[in-house]
Amino acid sequence: MDPHLQRLQELQGLDTRIVGLERKLEAIPARIQAIKDELQRAKAAVDQLRAKADQGRKDVRLKEKDVEVQQSQRQKLEAKLYEVKTNKEYSALLTEIETAKAEKGRLEEEILALMELGERLTPEIAEADSRHRRQTEEAATQERAATEELRALEADLQVARTERESLERDIPRDLRDQYTRLLKGRAGLAVALVGANGICGGCRVTLTPQRFQEVRHSTQILTCESCGRILYYQP
Repeated sequence: MDPHLQRLQELQGLDTRIVGLERKLEAIPARIQAIKDELQRAKAAVDQLRAKADQGRKDVRLKEKDVEVQQSQRQKLEAKLYEVKTNKEYSALLTEIETAKAEKGRLEEEILALMELGERLTPEIAEADSRHRRQTEEAATQERAATEELRALEADLQVARTERESLERDIPRDLRDQYTRLLKGRAGLAVALVGANGICGGCRVTLTPQRFQEVRHSTQILTCESCGRILYYQP
């Protein structure tokens, strides 16, 4: 095989590896953010349940005060029953007393419902809190793993880039320029494999019989007549 073609083939392999490493590196911050977002949602679920329970307890205290007010109002109204002088006044007071009793009953039912809600929320909060603690531990482990992977990828990328720089120096400038143009214009694939079927691995077009035979011998730099990529043969 032509030595320059061999180097171009190796350069293509390095460039493909570099692109793959860069894509993996770009994906890691999003993975870490997804871990943090999931943890934040778990915490928000706990906070929401606790806020609901706290509000329920506040509502109970407020309604208990309202019950006391209704009770006091009813007692005052009942005391007035002995002071009225007409049946009309007496009937009006009885109506107010019944209204106060009904309001007190309604408030007591609401208090009971709120207390039952609080009892239901207690185990839910405990479960959500436990789930959040587990997710916190898992998130820390996942984030450490992602950070370690990030560092390993950065190291691999640095090695690949260094190898590329060294290899590129051994390739004549005109071939480097041709390779670079193809790399940019052909979606990152400048050097394409031709298999025993005679098909260009870049554009998937079948080579002419003559070009296929020339590529098979690999004695010079040849390009695909369809896409212009540099070709190498591998049965």
